[in-house]
Amino acid sequence: MIQSDTTSLHNKKNKALKYFLDTYIHNAKIKSLAKKTASLNSDNQHQLIELYNDAIPVIESIIWDNNLIDLPSYQQIFHGLESLHAANTTDPRHHFIIAIPVADRPQHVRQCLQSLLNLCKLYNYGGLENSTYRKLQVLIADDSKQLKNQQANKQLAEEYAAHGIKVEYFGAIEQQAIIEKYKSGEQLDNIIGNIATDAFYHKGASITRNITYLKLNELRKANQPSLFYFIDSDQEFQVKIKIQNDEADVYAVNYFYYLDKLFSSRAIDILTGKVVGDPPVSPSVMAGNFLQDLIAFTSKIATCKQHTNCGFHQHDKNNTDDAAYHDMADLFGFKPSIEPYQYNCMIKGQHDHAQCFTELSHKLSQFFDGEHPTRKSYYEHENVETNIKPARTIYTGNYIFNENGLQYFIPFANLKLRMAGPVLGRIIKSDIGDRFVSANLPMLHKRTIQAIKQSEFRPGVEHQKNMTDLSGEFTRQFYGDVMLFSMQALTEHGYPNTQASIQQISTIVANTIDSTKEKYSTQHEENIRKINNLKLLINNPQHWWNTDPDLKNAKLNFTNFILNIEFNFGTDARVYSQLFSASSIEKYQADITVALLSYTTDIMHWNNLLNETPA
Repeated sequence: MIQSDTTSLHNKKNKALKYFLDTYIHNAKIKSLAKKTASLNSDNQHQLIELYNDAIPVIESIIWDNNLIDLPSYQQIFHGLESLHAANTTDPRHHFIIAIPVADRPQHVRQCLQSLLNLCKLYNYGGLENSTYRKLQVLIADDSKQLKNQQANKQLAEEYAAHGIKVEYFGAIEQQAIIEKYKSGEQLDNIIGNIATDAFYHKGASITRNITYLKLNELRKANQPSLFYFIDSDQEFQVKIKIQNDEADVYAVNYFYYLDKLFSSRAIDILTGKVVGDPPVSPSVMAGNFLQDLIAFTSKIATCKQHTNCGFHQHDKNNTDDAAYHDMADLFGFKPSIEPYQYNCMIKGQHDHAQCFTELSHKLSQFFDGEHPTRKSYYEHENVETNIKPARTIYTGNYIFNENGLQYFIPFANLKLRMAGPVLGRIIKSDIGDRFVSANLPMLHKRTIQAIKQSEFRPGVEHQKNMTDLSGEFTRQFYGDVMLFSMQALTEHGYPNTQASIQQISTIVANTIDSTKEKYSTQHEENIRKINNLKLLINNPQHWWNTDPDLKNAKLNFTNFILNIEFNFGTDARVYSQLFSASSIEKYQADITVALLSYTTDIMHWNNLLNETPA
């Protein structure tokens, strides 16, 4: 055991560290750290901080090997570390400015802010000063249309400020004011919209982010390094994990601690994380895989006896590969999913197959808001610092950058297309290379609010009486893909550092529309086949859910799901004729070509703006 002359740990409120060093002394790395501890004296704060930094990844590995049994004690270690930083006259660590763009989602924002507060209490990054966490502040960048939601977001800013998190409401008035401070704002319509003519709500997440960049440019700290952290309002500062045949959401990642270390020790300008939980893509590009999984589920459960114990609890049989939820994963360099994924029933306690069937039926409608009951992703622990990877895609709901990153605004924001992050990622990758990285720091993504079983608001998704119309989001997704792969083709020719002609750009965009249309048309045909297969299975009169009156509502849920899937992806789905009409293709080809052609000028105007002294 550690010798008695480690009383300095106790004196500096480091009981948790000593507990772990004692408990896991059998580990070779812990033994060496224990010896190092014994040689320290009570005045050697910097050495003790380094000991913490050495010990934390080792301890992490051990607690993950032990299914997070010691998670509370692990979290307490950081309180000891923070007390050491607080005892120093200076704390050079990064200050974080967290931006949360939101449109008409106050319930999501509340969950997001509450998770941040929980994280602060558990890990105490930066510590408290006058009852406020001194190294964190939040901007709620509001793009809401409804006045009640604007007011709710303002109230949330005040409420969580009272809880110790500095939160500033950045709404329409504040956004317009900051644009008007800059003389060259009128040259940036492609980036921040037209303040003179546009309605100042539902501008889109990309325009809202870009306007927020101007605010972040003003908030840069002169006396300490700042990191700008963009997150989505439907995310939380925790991760979803598998525990045997169950799952849990846990505060197991100290995001700020690791981000500070990475940006302090490496040449990084921009870092992107990912998400766990619900897929980060539109339901428009995951309907095929979900249909495949439902066909497998109904085929299997039909062979099970209705009232025997549920057999759908085999969590370990599913993979969680990147883009496993995406119908066209091969477009992004991932291996397409061939085998269906098994539905893992989440009912606790003894229950039968009829209850499992009913439980899944209640989840089906949530698919149209972006949930994927069969293909959620889970956090897999790995050492954050040793598993940094080069990146080529930004996940716009979880990315962090320093002052150098302010120059990389969200491009083509006025087009309001999806895939803004992958497009921006290709540009950044071609420009700064290894200073753009990905880290294993995912956030928990929750598409829907539990109380209402759907999202509060999603652009391009219209909830009607009996149907959910995805045509708006579908269009944004298709032409977002066109923009992405057009940009990818151009960057291979040196763009945007090398100028491209309008003819070259127009040809690439036209060719990309043709190839993307072919992919989507093939997937459409495949989805029609899968819809027909699922209908046959669900309506088979010999299957027990068609003979038991108690399952009438569950069967109705499946029927309504199929009707909704047919409405959006079936033979007569009108979105395809709209999407592939000559007028639509002509319009988007022209808009995307002009946007790409204007991009180098947009870069010049943006950089001039950042260096401009506001009025």
